[in-house]
Amino acid sequence: MSLLVRFALLSVVLLLGACGKEPFYQEQAYVFGTQVDVSIYGEDEEKSRHAVASVMHDFQRLHDLLHAWKPSELSALNAAFAQGKSKVVSAEVAAMLQDATKMSAQSGGLFNPAIGGLIQTWGFQADDFKAVLPDEKKVAALVKANPQMSDLDFSPSSLAGENGVKISSRNPKVQIDLGGYAKGYALDRAADILKQQGIHNALINIGGNVLALGKHGSRAWRVGIQHPRKPGPLATMELRDGEAVGTSGDYQRYFEFRGKRYCHLIDPRSGYPVQGTQAVTILTQGAHAGLLSDGSSKPIFVSGAGGWRAAAQQMQISEAMLIDGDGVVHLTTALQKRLEFTDKSTNREVEP
Repeated sequence: MSLLVRFALLSVVLLLGACGKEPFYQEQAYVFGTQVDVSIYGEDEEKSRHAVASVMHDFQRLHDLLHAWKPSELSALNAAFAQGKSKVVSAEVAAMLQDATKMSAQSGGLFNPAIGGLIQTWGFQADDFKAVLPDEKKVAALVKANPQMSDLDFSPSSLAGENGVKISSRNPKVQIDLGGYAKGYALDRAADILKQQGIHNALINIGGNVLALGKHGSRAWRVGIQHPRKPGPLATMELRDGEAVGTSGDYQRYFEFRGKRYCHLIDPRSGYPVQGTQAVTILTQGAHAGLLSDGSSKPIFVSGAGGWRAAAQQMQISEAMLIDGDGVVHLTTALQKRLEFTDKSTNREVEP
């Protein structure tokens, strides 16, 4: 029985070559329980530092706002649900929950932020994980309760001013955990903040979810997709302006018990961590590329090798890749065209 290091590697590794005398600014921090990295090209240091400070400040604000188990607006809402009460939240949190509800419905419930109770029961709502299996009856009871985002009711409230929204749940077992949503939301926020401050060329990385703005000089930003079982990248790719790449893996937040790996990505249908999937990577673009790169990867991961393609289509993702439990790479034709594998002999199965 051994507890392995949670944050051994980032899902996506930045591949930034030597910049010489070219203006380049990079800053790292630790937020959302992971490493974050913001890189800016082509601006003077003072302007870049000010812009990155604004981004990091917003990251911390969102971390404090959405923390699932420490005092936050979200944890206060969860406490109200457990007591069968409603709670007034800010317009921003309400909008996030409404959007997450739509994404959950699109995924057929495989993306389900309402299963915070299961995540807590497995010990993943903590800074350190213990290699202990939860009580089977407790897991079964939570699965039977079937908490869903669709259990939420939203109504305007004058108690918190004109922007306040009162939220209640028809199911007291609903406990919201936005761990599979917040990073993507923060990416889009960061991109908007940088643009507002006149930054046109940047790369934002939040624990393996990466969004690109503009270029790295005369070339596109290049990133590497982390190999789930080996040091270094499985493949590299160029990210174009406004594109985001997101990876969900079983190798950052997990523990091992009697030789079996249990990761933080839980199948809401069984109540148990997903088995048979090592990692999923998707490429997204558009107005909410960051958000899509985070939330849409989860139902694909849960669906596994047998259902990943259908899940990707359901989430309207055309560029997707899944690495199964045996290390076989399953990917779409569209994504294969964008990737350069570091090991040309990698076992790949390509689907249209």
